[in-house]
Amino acid sequence: MEKDRGPNDLEQLIEQRNEEIDMLKKQKEYMQLKCRQAGAAVLKQEARYAELVKEFDKVCEERDNFERMLRSGDDTK
Repeated sequence: MEKDRGPNDLEQLIEQRNEEIDMLKKQKEYMQLKCRQAGAAVLKQEARYAELVKEFDKVCEERDNFERMLRSGDDTK
């Protein structure tokens, strides 16, 4: 009797939809995981960028001070 069922059998459609729902739930969980990982990577890069900006500012200040020292040394000659 099972083989007498047609392609529109309600039980068969319900089973197919449940499989699709399960697949989509797994896909959603995977995408959420990847989004969390990407978010963590972005935060890490932003922190690193902030560190580099501070370091760059320090180097620029040191360069400016060094140039000032060189110029002040030229004035005494």
